[in-house]
Amino acid sequence: MKKSILVIFTIILTACNSKVTEEQLSFLNGYWEIEKVILPDGQKKEYKVNETIDFIEVKDLKGFRKKVNPTFEGTYITSDDAELFTIIQRDDEFLMQYKTDISEWTETLKTVTKDNFSVTGEDNFTYFYKRYVPINLNE
Repeated sequence: MKKSILVIFTIILTACNSKVTEEQLSFLNGYWEIEKVILPDGQKKEYKVNETIDFIEVKDLKGFRKKVNPTFEGTYITSDDAELFTIIQRDDEFLMQYKTDISEWTETLKTVTKDNFSVTGEDNFTYFYKRYVPINLNE
């Protein structure tokens, strides 16, 4: 019951505060797991279990995203590969512009809170992320 109330409250709060502010961008720092994707035609793909998660670090509107694999010991396995991005403000939106050796793309930040964020890509897919909570086998 508490989870349902929290989800409803979060949806209402997000709907009332639909524009991302520069102050909220620091919430992007940390570990994230994808929760769902909504396709342009409205279809939804939900992710129940994620083998990899994203680590995001942002400072002074520049940052990187890196795929990591959590372990049961509470550590992460990663490579040196990272996707660099720059955050720019266009009108009343914040865009994450990525550039790698082989590609460039832009995602528009739709929502950013302490525990969730969403982006829409150039393909009109909307990706929803939730803050990653490590599995603690000792509990």
